[in-house]
Amino acid sequence: MDNSSKVNEFILTGLTDDPELQVPLFIMFTLIYLITLLGNLGMVVLISWDTALHTPMYFFLSNLSLVDFGYASSVTPKVMAGLLTGDKVISYNGCATQMFFFGAFANTESFLLASMAYDRHVAVCKPLHYTITMTSTLCAHLASGAYICGLLSSSIVIGNIFNLSFCKSNIIHHFFCDLPPLLLLSCSDIHILEPIFFILGSFTIFFPFLVTFSSYLLIFITILKIHSADGRQKAFSTCASHLTAVSIFYGTIFFMYFQPSSSHSMDMDKMVSVFYTMIIPMMNPMVYSLRNKDVKNAFRKVMRGRQLYLHLFT
Repeated sequence: MDNSSKVNEFILTGLTDDPELQVPLFIMFTLIYLITLLGNLGMVVLISWDTALHTPMYFFLSNLSLVDFGYASSVTPKVMAGLLTGDKVISYNGCATQMFFFGAFANTESFLLASMAYDRHVAVCKPLHYTITMTSTLCAHLASGAYICGLLSSSIVIGNIFNLSFCKSNIIHHFFCDLPPLLLLSCSDIHILEPIFFILGSFTIFFPFLVTFSSYLLIFITILKIHSADGRQKAFSTCASHLTAVSIFYGTIFFMYFQPSSSHSMDMDKMVSVFYTMIIPMMNPMVYSLRNKDVKNAFRKVMRGRQLYLHLFT
């Protein structure tokens, strides 16, 4: 690229310059990442292992767990290495790679959450047609479409961002290569990119959000028509975990990327970024496992099988 001769690397300011905080933060983020790894990959293995979980909802959940692990892994290891070694330099290509994978996984998650919302809509609003609507073919198409849209949208963003000239500075006031702080370093005219980013944002964020919102609006209307309190409770419980995950994901995204630029605070942006890059991927498996009887039962089967194995071979 033409601007590679001007900027070959970037310097990330990180979360803090206080040396006394770097070791505690490294320990904390290491624990968070280990829980994220075990929780998400454990969920994928559990769903694959237990045939009772081979349903559309858990198919999407296993993909969501895989994506959560991927997009946490695109940021957290670099942050941990910087805290441990004090090295805050990231290469030009490394920055582009980090942005690409983070954007691809985040956008894919948005489409997967919309697919899961549609699945819950069919389950609650059209239960008699659920098995003939949510076929394995449709689920595979929705999941593969989510990955394709995530990869394509991230490719377009990266292609446009890294064709800009970065001649103001190479210091990124963040702990990872994110879009807003990187745009601040460009001396190119970024106004021509605004329509592109608006269209992409509408497609990758607003369109899935609209599908999710519409699905839950129809779900709530259907639940209100149920006369039995137990029936309403049962119908709502099938959506509670997903609704929690959706609220956390979109609430954080809208707060971070769709507030007026005048109200942006770099320190606040960093704290919010920690939440959606590290905390949300860790929380999703907990949200689904703690509030889901099927997942709990599958986990108990695994533990009983492990105890039986230990009893037989010890």
